[in-house]
Amino acid sequence: MHPIHDINCLPSVILEVKQLQIQHEQHILLENLSFQLHQGQTLALVGESGSSKSISCLALLGLLPQSLSRSGSVIYADVDLFTCRSQHLQAIRGHKIAMIFQDPMTALNPLHQVDKIVGEVLSLQGLSKQQVCQKVVQLLKDVGLQHPEHLLKRYPHQLSGGQRQRVMIAAALALDPEILIADEPTTALDVTLQLQILDLLKNLQQQRKMSLILISHDLNLVRHYADDVIVMNQGRVEQQGATEQVFQHPATPYTRELMNHDFGQALAPVMSTTVLQLEQLLVQYPIKQGWLNRVTGQHTAVEIDSLQVHQGECWGIVGESGSGKSSMALAIARLIQSQGKILFQQRDLNTLNQKQLRPFRTDFQMVFQDPFSSLNPRLTVEQLIAEGLTVKQQPEHEIAAQVSQALVDVELDDSFKLRYPHELSGGQRQRVALARALILQPQLMILDEPTSSLDRSTQRAIVQLLRRLQQQYQLSYVLISHDLHVVRAIAQNILVLREAQVVEMQATEALFAHPQSPYTQQLIQASQYS
Repeated sequence: MHPIHDINCLPSVILEVKQLQIQHEQHILLENLSFQLHQGQTLALVGESGSSKSISCLALLGLLPQSLSRSGSVIYADVDLFTCRSQHLQAIRGHKIAMIFQDPMTALNPLHQVDKIVGEVLSLQGLSKQQVCQKVVQLLKDVGLQHPEHLLKRYPHQLSGGQRQRVMIAAALALDPEILIADEPTTALDVTLQLQILDLLKNLQQQRKMSLILISHDLNLVRHYADDVIVMNQGRVEQQGATEQVFQHPATPYTRELMNHDFGQALAPVMSTTVLQLEQLLVQYPIKQGWLNRVTGQHTAVEIDSLQVHQGECWGIVGESGSGKSSMALAIARLIQSQGKILFQQRDLNTLNQKQLRPFRTDFQMVFQDPFSSLNPRLTVEQLIAEGLTVKQQPEHEIAAQVSQALVDVELDDSFKLRYPHELSGGQRQRVALARALILQPQLMILDEPTSSLDRSTQRAIVQLLRRLQQQYQLSYVLISHDLHVVRAIAQNILVLREAQVVEMQATEALFAHPQSPYTQQLIQASQYS
């Protein structure tokens, strides 16, 4: 998986950006971005959150909000897209230059089925229903979806993460564009799916002779797919050039920092009291079919014979999408029904009713994958963090003091108390989600993909924070992640799940040194690309 083009003999220039600048009033968001994109070439824009990667590409398509002004020029087919008529730009947008957005769950219309999502632009071109259906099925096959006829009437929420991403790629390819912009196309996917999606984009690019602009925060990942790289930092170009040249000669500390994937070492394992014990845990969902939704069988989501989590210990749960990781977490937290024993503080949680369970809930807390959707947008940070304490009927001054301490614990200052979630960065929202759990002084924290949508430097900061909190409060973690770099840096032990079954359980370093199953070997090999 190396770049396919020799930079010295590239084909003709298909897009040229000159001195692109974007600003909001007097604040410059992007400063003098210039590049040439050749036919069939892959150009990567790399940088942390806030480096203006995405708005650069939105500017190319004229999709910036009116509050932002832009200058410079974008030349496509001898026409400046910044000065051409809006009808001409609309004819290019989607037809000649298409974009895959970062989060397919929010980018895909939740009210439309797959056949309409992919086929809508084809219908607008005047194709018959039969032609649209045939074209949609072919596009879904092209993006590697098996049995696409079965997916046509599904809604986005009925698809897996990988399926949603492929549907969005199919919709972007429907009009056979010459340039495809892929904005973080693999952010929330597990490592094996990441490689599948990027390999798919590369194959489609070669088949259709497309040019590709790949936006990513992961410099090591794009190394295997991009011909040229532009490293961006807070709206400025830090370094620009052929991919291998940038890697062999990183010109700035910022570029070297993006290449650094050393998240540090997990804490030494401790043998202490058992906090959580699972025995014969089984989660099954009913399979319903027909007009009357009759139950025709059971689908096994996860099955675990035995697991013990000690005080101050972290178990990493890894596996691809659909392997049962989140079902396991929800079962432990008694948010879904399960069979078997969940022993917490020597009590089987599965034998307790909701009233009996309530006193235990403060002692085990769950931090969800997407803090933006799990934090109430109408509450301030102070109200969000204090929410769990309101049931204890404590005096206001005590609650305020505990909120301040929780903010200190997650390395935020008191000025954040009056902010709302939309005013926070991704890393800050994740810290608030952690503070909300920490304020209840739990023994066990269940962390569901706590770093999946964060850039590498923010991930590193969150990993260091989790290690410090683990040591300071002797917290136990059940850490669910598709990122083996993160798991290795926090977890003392790892459980590998595949299709609801436990494939392997080992101490972390033993697993990385001597993986027993071919599937674990595949996961470790795939993680070396990210």
